[in-house]
Amino acid sequence: MNEMELLRQVAQETPLPEPAELDAARARLVAAITTNPAAGSSTARAEGTLDQPHPSTGQPAGPLRPPAPVQAAAKFMQAGAIGTAAGLIVLLAFSWDLSLYHLTLLGHHYTTAQLSHLRPLLIAVAVAFGLALIAVWLWLARAASQGKSWARITSTVLFALATLQLLGNHGVVQVFYAALTWLTGLPAVWLLWRPASTAFFKSAKALRSQPPSQISGP
Repeated sequence: MNEMELLRQVAQETPLPEPAELDAARARLVAAITTNPAAGSSTARAEGTLDQPHPSTGQPAGPLRPPAPVQAAAKFMQAGAIGTAAGLIVLLAFSWDLSLYHLTLLGHHYTTAQLSHLRPLLIAVAVAFGLALIAVWLWLARAASQGKSWARITSTVLFALATLQLLGNHGVVQVFYAALTWLTGLPAVWLLWRPASTAFFKSAKALRSQPPSQISGP
């Protein structure tokens, strides 16, 4: 007797289950799932995992991680916000000294008596400007970390304006504060235009342009 005949004989001698037995087994399976819902949820999760496309064949589901240059640029921007806050605190501490104002508007230099009346307004304007500048530092740092291309363009424009402000200042305190802001923005802008940063911004833009179905799978 060869192997094929032996297998045929074994198949003929093996009884097939009756439909009633299949129904009973199906009923026991449904009862087990109903008694232990965790088993059913585990099965559903397993099936959902199998239905998802392989990560290597589609776009990554999560946000891109910024490279080292972008992370360093964000830290410089956060340092700029801290420096602005420190400068605002120093300004408020010495706001009583009118000799530090040196306010000149349209070629007219204000006297001490005039500055005494304008001091509350000047302090309010300085505080509002300082808080807005802190918000801009933090806003650009967050946007750059998220791969927003406009963040580095805006940072570059603001850095150019800071350069013009540095060249236009004449007071010692003003020059020092402008130089500190300029030295903080210089490495941040330089890091945002590194090749690794450019690739990150392009990838983030391409990822945002994809429909949600192509990013997370059907």
